[in-house]
Amino acid sequence: MMKTISLIITLISALSFGQQNVSGTFSPPEEFTYAFLYKATLDGADYIDRAEISKDGSFTIPFDSTATQGVYKIVYAIPPEENNFDFIYNGKASVAFTFSLEKGLDFTQGEDNKLWASYSKSMEMANITLSNFYTKKSEDKSAYMSIINTIRDTQTAYEVASKGTLASVFIKANTPYIPKSYEDLSTYSGNLKRNYLSHTDFSNPLLQSSDFLVDRVMAYIFGMTANTSNDIYKQDVDQLMASIGEGNNKIKTILFEMIWRRFKSMENSELTNYIADTYLMELAELTKYEELIQEMTAYKNNTIGKKAANFDLAIIKNGETVTTTLHDLDIAENYLLIFWSSTCGHCLDELPKVNELLAAQNNLKVIAFGLEEDAENWQTKISEFPDFIHVLGLGKWDNPTSNVYGIESTPSYFLLDKDKTIIAKPYDVEALKAVLE
Repeated sequence: MMKTISLIITLISALSFGQQNVSGTFSPPEEFTYAFLYKATLDGADYIDRAEISKDGSFTIPFDSTATQGVYKIVYAIPPEENNFDFIYNGKASVAFTFSLEKGLDFTQGEDNKLWASYSKSMEMANITLSNFYTKKSEDKSAYMSIINTIRDTQTAYEVASKGTLASVFIKANTPYIPKSYEDLSTYSGNLKRNYLSHTDFSNPLLQSSDFLVDRVMAYIFGMTANTSNDIYKQDVDQLMASIGEGNNKIKTILFEMIWRRFKSMENSELTNYIADTYLMELAELTKYEELIQEMTAYKNNTIGKKAANFDLAIIKNGETVTTTLHDLDIAENYLLIFWSSTCGHCLDELPKVNELLAAQNNLKVIAFGLEEDAENWQTKISEFPDFIHVLGLGKWDNPTSNVYGIESTPSYFLLDKDKTIIAKPYDVEALKAVLE
């Protein structure tokens, strides 16, 4: 009996000693409630566990026996996409950190994370020194090469120190461009960009599951050239595809979708459609990403210069209701198509302003397309705007017409000419006013 108890105690001790965990301390502690642990993957992140953050700001989440090495994520607030950070778990040792809203993240345990953090800070300091050299417009070639040698030695030292660790994957992928002799700022900047992706292995699963590839690619496309023209953007996008190489369709889809969305938010329709037509539509089809295919198609079909999609509507003519279509409508020189909802507070604020703004615009007719779950509230609200042509779109976000127009928020404005060609897509009433003026 005693032998059995002793054996059980020994096994429990061994298991306790062998179990790894991630722990941390948040400050100020009153600003945090829970820490959520996720395993980062190519497609996103898989939820693992959570822990309540104690009054002193600390928490611990154990890794179970099935936990594999890789990139993990701690989410500490909402929205989760903005309040998280990655860390490396090598499957052998626990990870610990401190996180302060004032000072940021600092790893206190976990060799891979400490190496990567130390390397990042060292390279940042060296690059700041080089930036200061160029800012001062110095031509001291000896001082320049001293800085370059420091960058080279730092890279080499960390590659040696990280050998055999997961951190080495990130350190090698981050290898900077290192000039062999003095280069002026223009030459260095050009070479830096040309070599920026040369050490990045886009097929590496560890890099794919982390934020590294996204951060590096977005910096390459949007952060390395001032006053970039559309031609330069296209060259960079093409070079990115060449750098990724054959295959890797999933990571290509993820990265090019992010670039497509950035250009879309910049209202750069030329680049948005270039990426879709040249690369992303084919990638989305290969990866069976139907939602993205529909979104890209809707965006392209509703860019400025395209004819607005047709739909049925009714107008009052000689005191009678006449059914017609948008394309057949011929009662004004211009039309303002507004997608709105009677339950949208922003819409209810803007529609009266639109009504007031267009009161004197005899050559412009408003078509208000209401995206509604039911007709009752809509019927009440439209009585406030008797001069508008009203269309009821039941199904709200699942309405076929709103889907064709790619509506993502209300109100959304489309200014059309006599032939129903889209001539402007104002963001709000103020933008509409600027267009009309």
